[in-house]
Amino acid sequence: MTKIDTSRPESVPPTPSHTVGPFYGYALPFRGGEDIAPLGHPDTVTVHGYVYDGAGRPLPDALVELWGPDPQGNVPTADGSMRRDPASGGFLGRNGVEFTGFGRIQTDANGHWYARTLRPGPRGRSAPYISVCVFARGLLVHLFTRIYLPGDRAALAADPLLSRVPGERRATLIAQDEGDATYRFDIRLQGEGETVFLEYQ
Repeated sequence: MTKIDTSRPESVPPTPSHTVGPFYGYALPFRGGEDIAPLGHPDTVTVHGYVYDGAGRPLPDALVELWGPDPQGNVPTADGSMRRDPASGGFLGRNGVEFTGFGRIQTDANGHWYARTLRPGPRGRSAPYISVCVFARGLLVHLFTRIYLPGDRAALAADPLLSRVPGERRATLIAQDEGDATYRFDIRLQGEGETVFLEYQ
């Protein structure tokens, strides 16, 4: 029997309880998490895709969180993504008017996710993007990335973050335009075509 030194946390090997999933699927998803844009807003876009594991298999129990600015590039400060009834404590959902910029989507049985949000505006020198956080089985920590919408080549070329990503990997951060204000963005956790993930310090 191998003896493990447990006197220091860094010497203890990870166990299944150290991963971020899939237990989060019980309490974190909320009704209407994919409907971020106010109803009928003219700047609404649909972003969708699949979450794949290292073997290229879709993950049916991943969780995708999105945060994005409004079309003017302002970060929303409105509350209301997960409003509750003050009397009953029950879930009320979004009010359909305020744009909070936040959404949380669980992948379906085929590993697919989608969100309706507002087209993000530019912030400073950055090209317009939506921030993404991914939770999935087997991950020790959640992963961060960005979704850049295609269109303005000059803005994408000048973006400070994209310009630091090797040319052959940049496409993993840029959604594909499918027409009718719909964009596809697949998230590959490992392997060929692995999405570029970010580390914040």
